[in-house]
Amino acid sequence: MTESPSDVDTDPDTVRREAGRRRTFAVISHPDAGKSTLTEALALLSRAIQDAGVTHGKSSRHATVSDWMGIEQERGISISSAALQLTYRDTVLNVVDTPGHADFSEDTYRVLAAVDSAVMLIDAAKGFEPQTVKLLAVCKARNIPIITVINKWDRPGLDALGLIDDVGERTGMTPVPLTWPVGIAGEFQGLIDLRASRAIALEAVGAGAQAAAETDVDIDALEPREAGAWLEAREESGLVESSNGSFDREEFEAARQTPVLFAAAAKNFGVSQLLDILVDVAPSPSPRPSKEAGPRPIEAPMSGFVFKVQAGQDSSHRDHIAYLRICSGSFERGMVITNQRTGKPFATKYAHRVLGRSREVVDTAWPGDVVGLVNATSLRVGDSLFSEQPVRFPDIPRFSPELFAVARAKDPGRYKQFRRGIDQLEHEGVVQVLRSDLRGDQAPVLAAVGALQFEVAAERLGTEFSAPTSLDQLSYTLAMRVSPESQGVPETFRGGEILFRADGEAVAVFGDKWKIGHFTKDNPGVVLEPIGAAVDD
Repeated sequence: MTESPSDVDTDPDTVRREAGRRRTFAVISHPDAGKSTLTEALALLSRAIQDAGVTHGKSSRHATVSDWMGIEQERGISISSAALQLTYRDTVLNVVDTPGHADFSEDTYRVLAAVDSAVMLIDAAKGFEPQTVKLLAVCKARNIPIITVINKWDRPGLDALGLIDDVGERTGMTPVPLTWPVGIAGEFQGLIDLRASRAIALEAVGAGAQAAAETDVDIDALEPREAGAWLEAREESGLVESSNGSFDREEFEAARQTPVLFAAAAKNFGVSQLLDILVDVAPSPSPRPSKEAGPRPIEAPMSGFVFKVQAGQDSSHRDHIAYLRICSGSFERGMVITNQRTGKPFATKYAHRVLGRSREVVDTAWPGDVVGLVNATSLRVGDSLFSEQPVRFPDIPRFSPELFAVARAKDPGRYKQFRRGIDQLEHEGVVQVLRSDLRGDQAPVLAAVGALQFEVAAERLGTEFSAPTSLDQLSYTLAMRVSPESQGVPETFRGGEILFRADGEAVAVFGDKWKIGHFTKDNPGVVLEPIGAAVDD
C-alpha cells in the first residue's frame, strides 16, 4: 500500500532510515548465463510472483517478468534492461536486470551508473566469458562492490575449487565463498551455508516453479554411504576459507573482496541465501558524486538522474518511460522538479513502479529507488532532476560506434511514421542517429556497437511505427568527435564524411584508423577527440 504524498515524512532521519532499507543492484553476466532466470527466482522467493516461468525452457519465455519484447521472448535473451522492486525481510531490493547480449553493452553500462552493487553471474560450465570480463572492468573502474554467483550447478560443469581460483585471477579480488555446493556440478544435492554454519539439503518443487525445499542436515549423523559428498564439501570449503580468509565487509565495499555463492537459479537452489546476503552485506545508497558541489547528501532535497528511456512496453499506448534513480531526499508523485539540462520544470503526475510489463502507481520513493516517469518525452538519458537545490550528476559515457548503416523507409508514403520512429529510437538510445545536409532527413545514418541493435531498430520501426525500413551497411568502422573549436570542417573527405547528432555535435566517420591520419594532414584546423567509452574498457 503506497503512502499519499501529504503523509510523507521528509525529516532527514526518515530519509536516512528509508535509504538504509534499500539495496539497488544490477545483475550482470555473459549472455545465457541465467540473468533473467535469476531475476525471476528472486521475484519468486520474495513473493512478488507466484510461479517462475522460465523453468520450462525458452519456449515459455513469455512468462518471464523481465523480458517483454517480442524479440526477447523469441530468442530467449534480454536486450533491454528492466527494473523490478522486491521486498524481502523488510528490505527493499531494487533489481536492475541488464541486457543479455553483448551488442547492447551500452545499455548495460548505463545501468551500472545507477546501482550501488552488482551480482555477477558465472556459468558453472563455461567460467569467465568475454562479456563478463568487460562488465567486470566497468564495475571495478567505478568501484562497484560485486557479489559473485556461480550458477547452473545443477548441470555438468567445472570444478568448484578451480572456479574459485579463476574468480580470484580474473577479478583481481579475493574470492570468499559464503556457500559451498554439496556434490559436483550436475549432482547438486545441497549447500554448506558458511555464514550460518548450516548444511542444507535442497529439493526442487514443481520443476523449479516454486521455492526449493530446504532441509537441515547433521553431517556427522549421516550414514557413511550418505556422508561422502557432504564431508567433501565441508573439507573443500574449509580449505578455501583457510586460504582466502573470512568475509570482510570493508574489503567487499572497497571492491577488493568478492563473496561467492553457488546456485541453480532454474531450480531456485541457493537463491534464498543470495537474498540474505543482499540484505545483510550489500551496500545501501550513499552520497552521490556531483559535478560541481561534491557528493549530494542522502538527506538533501530530492534529486536523481535518468539512466534509461523506454517506449513500446504498452502496445496500446505510445508512452515513454524514463527510469529515474533517486539519489537524495524523498520523491512524491505530483511534485514539480527541474531538469538541470533544460532548466525547465517537469511535473511528475504519472509515476510508476514497473515489474516487466506490469505497473503500479508509486506515490513515494526514497534514495536508491527506481521510478518510471511516464510520458516523459522531454527527458533524456543522463538528465539530472532536482527540487530546491540544483545538482548536476556526472555524465553517462557514450560509446564509440563501430557499425554504420543508412536507414530508409521502404514506403515513401510512411515517411512521417519512419521519422517519428527514428526520433524515438534515438531518444531511447537504441541506436545512435547521425544526419547531414547531404544525406537529408530521409536517409539518416544509424550507428551502433553491435549488429543486433540494427535488427531491433528495424523490427521496431516496422512493428511499432508501421514503417518498414531498409538498412544499407556503410563501410565505416569508427567515429571521432569534432571539437567545437575546430576551423574549416569539411562536409566530406577521402574515406569518410561529417555527420551530426541531434544536439548539433559533429562526428567524423572513417573507414579505418589509417584514414584519420590522412584527414588530420588535409584538415589541420580540425581537432578530433575520442567519443566516450570504448567497448573494450
